[in-house]
Amino acid sequence: MNTLPPRLQEIVEEFALCVDQEKLEHLLYFAEKLPPLPDWLASRRGEMEPVHECMTPIFVYAHRQSGHLNYYFDVPEDSPTVRGFAALLADGTSGVTPEAMLNIPADFYLATGLVQVLTMQRINGLNAILAHMKRLATDGLSNDAID
Repeated sequence: MNTLPPRLQEIVEEFALCVDQEKLEHLLYFAEKLPPLPDWLASRRGEMEPVHECMTPIFVYAHRQSGHLNYYFDVPEDSPTVRGFAALLADGTSGVTPEAMLNIPADFYLATGLVQVLTMQRINGLNAILAHMKRLATDGLSNDAID
């Protein structure tokens, strides 16, 4: 069954309430909220995985602790749309279980209405980031506990 984690559902509903260019402005709001890498990860940036399918150089790291995931992203500041996607997904999936991550429908973004204001190339980037996050949720590249 495909369902959204509660916070991701809230974010989708926020976007659905926005009209036209407000959707893009809301995405840019998320871009501004993307936190910098935590110190423990900044010194280990080489362990972050690139999302090869994206034209923008995006790096993601899945931190698994006590059966829950948190994702960290490194996205150039001059790519606000992609930063917005990353922040939206990081916020919306914070603390989810791998199972919950895998249950997010690939087309969840349709309910946001972002397809009305973004090119398909950008939407494909969102899909690529989500697919990569799902892969990290299932493989051994995520660490169980890091101080």
